[in-house]
Amino acid sequence: MLYFFHAKRGHLHQITFPLMMSVGTAVIGSLQFGYNTGVINAPQEIIERFINETWEQRYNEPIPENSKIALWSLAVAIFSVGGIFGSFSVGLFVNRLGRRNSMLMANILAFISAVLMGFSKMARSWEMLIIGRFVVGLYCGLSTGFVPMYVGEVSPTALRGALGTLHQLGIVIGILIAQIFGMEVIMGNDDLWPLLLGFLFIPAVIQCALLPLCPESPRFLLINKNEENKAKSVLKKLRGTTDVSADMQEMKEESRKMMREKKVTILELFRSPLYRQPLIIAVILQLSQQLSGINAVFYYSTRIFKKAGVEQPVYATIGAGVVNTAFTVVSLFVVERAGRRSLHLTGLLGMAGSAILMTIALALLEQLKWMSYLSIVAIFAFVAFFEIGPGPIPWFIVAELFSQGPRPSAIAVAGFSNWTANFIVGMGFQYVEELCGPYVFVIFTIFLLIFFIFTYFKVPETRGRTFDDIAAGFRHTAAMAEKHTPEELNSLGADSQL
Repeated sequence: MLYFFHAKRGHLHQITFPLMMSVGTAVIGSLQFGYNTGVINAPQEIIERFINETWEQRYNEPIPENSKIALWSLAVAIFSVGGIFGSFSVGLFVNRLGRRNSMLMANILAFISAVLMGFSKMARSWEMLIIGRFVVGLYCGLSTGFVPMYVGEVSPTALRGALGTLHQLGIVIGILIAQIFGMEVIMGNDDLWPLLLGFLFIPAVIQCALLPLCPESPRFLLINKNEENKAKSVLKKLRGTTDVSADMQEMKEESRKMMREKKVTILELFRSPLYRQPLIIAVILQLSQQLSGINAVFYYSTRIFKKAGVEQPVYATIGAGVVNTAFTVVSLFVVERAGRRSLHLTGLLGMAGSAILMTIALALLEQLKWMSYLSIVAIFAFVAFFEIGPGPIPWFIVAELFSQGPRPSAIAVAGFSNWTANFIVGMGFQYVEELCGPYVFVIFTIFLLIFFIFTYFKVPETRGRTFDDIAAGFRHTAAMAEKHTPEELNSLGADSQL
């Protein structure tokens, strides 16, 4: 049995088997998100060939180049469109069905998409492939809401950051598995690519088998369902102790406040001055993840490795995936010691430094051949710093910034922001890169510095604080903002109350 000592609260927290089982099962949804993000890149030429052959069989002429590019871009980008719709629908399910049953139900989408993509070649239909990508996007959009919410609500306060980081670890392991499976010798070839895309069927089956063995979120049981005894027995199982009075007290306190604070719709979330500050923080943190340029780096890395004379650039890209995974593990162990805010700041600043280094290396590549190796180091550093802060933290901090009433709506808005930024970067990067050439990363450097300044001045530290304590900090600031002018507020140092 693993134990964590929480100095601030002065007691031990044990990681029990039911807790790890619940978190591990939920994180299969994160793995699916990572896998389906990364899986489409490796077989690009093969799938383009399939689209061309299908077109020729139908219309007795080769596909026009612009139609091929359009269909391919649609197959890639429609995943994000599905994600946008999925993330915005999170609140519809979690309060009605519960967190666990919502995850179970979402797997229906995973099965549908696996069938559509897995049989698209046999049916000679690129439409099935594109619809399958949209459906799996829907599934992943829902998962990016369900998983951090469930993990945040079953975890003890002292371990919420460390266990919350497992969502991001699931994503990067999924990307790494997709990169490995996408190699030509495994499944990235003419015969097996439908199997590569339909592989998500297997994790979906595993999650469906394990979820019924996991408990429902005790917060949902007590606060939404008013089932105190059930919530208590679930907590005893999760905590591995008979004394769960502290957890129950915290949830009852939150429940009492919720009696006064009804469920909050997305429109109400935008209108209320009470939620304005945490909502802005939640959205900006999501944008800091996607507009940091991380997807662009993964998109660009293979070409840089080619320029560097790496004979098998696919292995170097897998190397970047390994760095990605390793530093997510580092973040997992330091997030409860260093705190969310300081890790996010470190990550943003490190990424900005790496982006400057990458720009210099790419600009001088023609004159100095060894600069290609500097660009590889810069890419690995960029990825490492991403996983220290901007990768994992935006996902779980949203669940921490809001109390139970507005939490589902807030997670839906944050997810929507994340997926929209993801879509913009995915669609726009190649055009911007053509315009800017090696200086494309200057744009990301500017974004990173803006996000660093925002985080420094506006984002509170949430480590070791209860959900209620964090929400109270924002209520205090909102109340002060109502009473005082901005000038008076500055002299009072309202932000320091957070």
